[in-house]
Amino acid sequence: LAEEHGFESLWTVEHTVVPAGYASEYPYSADGKMPGGDAVSITDPLIWMSWVAAITTRLRVATGILILPQRNPITLAKQVATLDMLSGGRVDLGVGVGWLREEFDALGVPFEERGARTDEYIAALRALWSDDPVTFKGEFVSFERCHSNPKPVQKGGIPIVVGGHTNAAARRAGRLGDGFFPGRASDEELRPLIETMRASATDAGRDSDAIEITAGGVFDLDGVKRFADLGVGRIVIPPLGFDLETLKGTIGNFADSVIAKAG
Repeated sequence: LAEEHGFESLWTVEHTVVPAGYASEYPYSADGKMPGGDAVSITDPLIWMSWVAAITTRLRVATGILILPQRNPITLAKQVATLDMLSGGRVDLGVGVGWLREEFDALGVPFEERGARTDEYIAALRALWSDDPVTFKGEFVSFERCHSNPKPVQKGGIPIVVGGHTNAAARRAGRLGDGFFPGRASDEELRPLIETMRASATDAGRDSDAIEITAGGVFDLDGVKRFADLGVGRIVIPPLGFDLETLKGTIGNFADSVIAKAG
């Protein structure tokens, strides 16, 4: 249905577990709690993406975001490269450092190290997707003369989109990202994050204009155009319904009123 109406991609989220009664503050709601409650059903993102890719031909599939420091980067590189090959090069890997300390505790991953692990794991993923055999020596992951195949079919590897609402995330996107997905939805919040990302890219000797910006929070043509003026190249919207009949109407209306006119 989304493909039929001109949508470019479908995005999914990740939490391996949600510890009951968690005290960490969810940064994207006024009450500090995730929508749906502690027991909300959150599918594994890579399996979900595989299913979507199998029943579509054009739609890209993406994580928005996958909690990278909780993953084994060697295993993840194989999984995502396989999905990229099977989908014909339609994968974007959105990554973030995570916010739910109790989830890190349950998985046995030090919460305080999540930023450093994310930086290193991005480098490890790119090495595994490009070199063969590959040697990598880091603080958290090291391997020597390993073959990891298949490689992604996308030229230059799978785009890594750095997500997050903080200045640290914006700087990481500028240094390391192929894209930036700031977790904020207003012009006033987006503008300084984008400026921070661009400054970080310049400091790293990178072309900030080559870093694609994805954002959410607007649902009309004026909002899309306003975000485009800030440099946003992709708009992500939440589900517009949870049953097929509702979606037929809401997706169709959005396609007619926004996608068809946005150009």
